[in-house]
Amino acid sequence: MTEVELISACIQNNRSAQRILYDRYKRAMFTLAYRLTSDFDDANDVLQDAFLDVFRKLENFRGESTLGAWIKTIVVRKAYRKLEKPKIWEVVESFDENSLIEWGNSIDAEYLEKAILSLPEGFRTVFILIEIEGYTHRETAEILGISEGTSKSQLFYAKKRLREILSN
Repeated sequence: MTEVELISACIQNNRSAQRILYDRYKRAMFTLAYRLTSDFDDANDVLQDAFLDVFRKLENFRGESTLGAWIKTIVVRKAYRKLEKPKIWEVVESFDENSLIEWGNSIDAEYLEKAILSLPEGFRTVFILIEIEGYTHRETAEILGISEGTSKSQLFYAKKRLREILSN
């Protein structure tokens, strides 16, 4: 079944097609939700809420991006709303966004994942969106409702904090 056929069948409330679409994207979207929330229960809530929105709003999908990218945006927004607090962004004075950060020679994947999850929410959210999911600073700023400068500084300090964590 092509993506266009799958979308059409889902819009017509074909439960088999909806299951196929869910199965096709659930693992990647759960992983993203977990990375953003750092909590299995919250990630499951985000995944459920996101797919409810996907099926409710699928007829609004314009095809300007891939279906996966569209779903990913919904997941990110749901996760962000789940985490929303009065202020999760760290205040920073200034930084050199062009400076390189040395990560060292060997990093265990599980240790790195734990280090990322230990970051403050603002740092972690921006780091995951840019470094893991591949969003630009402009896209990240738009999704999170922050400025590009805030996105850049959060990423810089997330990397700096990771370097400190990983060097211990």
